[in-house]
Formats: sequence, structure tokens, C-alpha cells
Amino acid sequence: MVSADTIRTVIGIIGNGTALVLFLSPVPTFYRIWKKKTVEQYSAVPYLATLLNCMMWVLYGLPLVHPHSMLVITINGTGMAIELTYIALFLAYSAGADRRRVLLILVAEIAFVAAVAALVLSLAHTHDGRSMVVGILCVVFGTGMYAAPLSVMKMVIQTKSVEYMPLFLSLASLVNGVFWTAYALIKFDLYMTIPNGLGVLFAVGQVVLYAIYYKSTQQILEARKRKADQIPMTEVVVDGKNGNAAAGNGRY
Repeated sequence: MVSADTIRTVIGIIGNGTALVLFLSPVPTFYRIWKKKTVEQYSAVPYLATLLNCMMWVLYGLPLVHPHSMLVITINGTGMAIELTYIALFLAYSAGADRRRVLLILVAEIAFVAAVAALVLSLAHTHDGRSMVVGILCVVFGTGMYAAPLSVMKMVIQTKSVEYMPLFLSLASLVNGVFWTAYALIKFDLYMTIPNGLGVLFAVGQVVLYAIYYKSTQQILEARKRKADQIPMTEVVVDGKNGNAAAGNGRY
């Protein structure tokens, strides 16, 4: 008979795969940013929140904090590298106050995680104590990562458009949350269950919004395209004296 530990490991490996898909899902968004050389209306908040979440989970999975958590370390370490790449692109193609704000938050996040690691490893002397402190912080920031798209969801409701809320990202969040919630429940880990369970709820909300506003988004995009393709009518004035045609009012 297959043991619970084996099942949990298999689910964790699958969870690594789904999380990798989640981390890579914004690639089309950043390709668009790179191509247009501007961040448009995209927000850096979800990527900063995800980076902080990944750093905290890497700390949680360290052998000195929570032993036997290699699957947690591998995927979140990979996530850190990916999110840093996204944020670097965001810094490259934003300007002024937006760029300074993103850079300031990035530096603050790195300093915060370093301070937590130093304090936990020096002041807490048992795995349970270290796991509890870091785990509580992981719950807080993990919930923040999943809740970060709420700002985008608010914009969707206000504009009745899902243009800036990619469906693939929402679906990837949903699948990832389901697998990691299952992983946490098999060998019950409260600190992993809470943020991932909430992540499932937030992702379901995003998918529902996408279904509601998909048609109105298509109408908005079609109207924008028609407006962009519209060519002003030519006004031609014939000069009766010399028979030459001139463009009236400076238009063709």
C-alpha cells in the first residue's frame, strides 16, 4: 500500500510543476512590456508580493528552520529568480516615481527577510519555534501574494474589462493552490494550508470575473480597434482661379 508520505511527495512534485507554470504565466505580459518599452497600466505589486512570499518560504524550508522541506525550497528558490527577472524588466521600462517606489519596496523586502532570518536563527533554538515564527509570517505574506490581484480585480469591476487580468495567470493560481493545499493537508501543515486555501478562493473569484466581463472586454477592444483604423475623410477644395486642388483645413 502506498504511504501517505509517498503520496504527499508525488503531489509536492506536481505542485512544483504547477507553481513553475504559475511563475512563468506572466511571460506574455512581460514580452508585451518589452516589445512596447512601457509598463502601461500593469502593476508591479503582484510580482513584489510573490517575490516576498518566495523568499519567506525558502527561509521556512531551510533545514535549520523546518527540516525535510526540499520541495518547498526548490520551487520557491526558482520562483525568486523568476520574479526578480520580472521586477528588473519593470524597473527598466518604468520611470520617475513608479520606478523609485518599486526599487524602494524591493530593497525593503530583501532587508526584511534578512533581518527575520538573523533574528529567528539566533533567538529561537528549536525547529518548532523557528517554524512557528517563520510560518506565521509565511501565512501573512502568502495571503498577501494571493490577495495582491484584488487591486486588479477592482479595476476589472470598475472598467468592465479583463484586459489587464490574464486568464492564464488566474487558472494557474487556481491549479497551484489546489495542489499545495492538498500537499499541506496530507501531513497537516497549518502554515501552508491557510494561504494556499485562500489562494484557491481568490483564484476562483478571478475566473468568475473573467467569465462575467469577457464579452464586454471584447466589445471595448473592438471599439478601440475601429477607432484606431478610422481614416479622416478628405476635404478637397478646388481653387477656381488656378484649377489646383488643395487640402482644406490641413486635412487629407
